[in-house]
Amino acid sequence: MEIKKVMVIGAGQMGSGIAQVCAQAGYDVILHDLMEDFVLRGLGVIRKNLARQVDKGKMTQEQMEVILAYIQPSTDMHNASGVDLVIEAAVENMDVKTKIFRELDKIAPDHAILASNTSSLPITEIAAATNRPEKVIGMHFMNPVPVMKLVEIIRGLATDDEVYEHIEGMTKTIGKVPVEVNDYPGFVSNRILMPMINEAIYTLYEGVATKEAIDEVMKLGMNHPMGPLTLADFIGLDTCLYIMETLYEGFGDSKYRPCPLLRKYVKAGWLGKKSGRGFYEYS
Repeated sequence: MEIKKVMVIGAGQMGSGIAQVCAQAGYDVILHDLMEDFVLRGLGVIRKNLARQVDKGKMTQEQMEVILAYIQPSTDMHNASGVDLVIEAAVENMDVKTKIFRELDKIAPDHAILASNTSSLPITEIAAATNRPEKVIGMHFMNPVPVMKLVEIIRGLATDDEVYEHIEGMTKTIGKVPVEVNDYPGFVSNRILMPMINEAIYTLYEGVATKEAIDEVMKLGMNHPMGPLTLADFIGLDTCLYIMETLYEGFGDSKYRPCPLLRKYVKAGWLGKKSGRGFYEYS
């Protein structure tokens, strides 16, 4: 099987980025979301990203228009009936994802691979919602998708070797570096990253240092490009909390217990950059 047509479900920050890199590699892309406004917003982000490349002289206006022409907007899930691959990039919630995969299983062609961009949820459980668990796989892209090279490829318990090989090859085609990971909570990236962020929040919570000092120590002392509290704001504190809860539930180990300050900020609606306020304020 050759992957030619891709549907991306979710036109938010991750979904629009995935659609962009697929279109840049010459794939026909359907960008799908629940409402037309969401899709148009996602397309606007893609256009803005590409226009920046034109301004820098990295591509021509003509090349930008060709890339945009590869992307078709969608608010009808039945558009999955003609695709070879679906990459789901919806909200990080198991109920939402299993509902989407159950629906896709009925609509997508028998040969189609169903992938999830989940950052922490078990692929095996998502696959169990379908009658094709052997064709379900995880493709965890990093944010921002057009810039970051890594894609964690996660095999579920039943994922076929052939399906893995197709996705590994396609990941290279879109200019990314695939890394094979087994299906455990948080995979590799978030199993290591999120407890570090959570510990940084505990350090602030316990009054060890100010937020600025904590970020400065990690930037200057550990050579991190961004401090952990700033990074948490960029990821979204609700997402950080959800992943920590997934790790805590998945392993049952107190070292993954989310910091009470993280819970408090999320309850207050201080979700980071996207809400205008998290550990820092954003205008």
